[in-house]
Amino acid sequence: QVQLVESGGGLVQAGGSLRLSCAASGSFFSINAMGWYRQAPGKQRELVASITSGGSTNYVDSVKGRFTISRDNAKNTVYLQMNSLKPEDTALYYCNADIRLSFSGPRREYWGQGTQVTVSS
Repeated sequence: QVQLVESGGGLVQAGGSLRLSCAASGSFFSINAMGWYRQAPGKQRELVASITSGGSTNYVDSVKGRFTISRDNAKNTVYLQMNSLKPEDTALYYCNADIRLSFSGPRREYWGQGTQVTVSS
């Protein structure tokens, strides 16, 4: 059974930094793209950043220059370094991964349980 376990959320003042981590565990063949989404109260979930297995990255405009996504393929872990945090970054952050369970098997999308990030003004 594949699980994504997130850590690193918390409460921080505006201008501060946090680093989120998400580790995939269980039995699987490979991990393709990984990403971070967030959902604020009353808003739709949005993609914050994504990274391919080869390291190509993509960011939503509102976090460009402040957030950095990275991954350690040996540890099956994706990170989100968040700097210069703003109150509008406050949300529940979810890890997402596109995982192939076996060599010839299908790819499935998995989600973490979410970690709360709260930025005070």
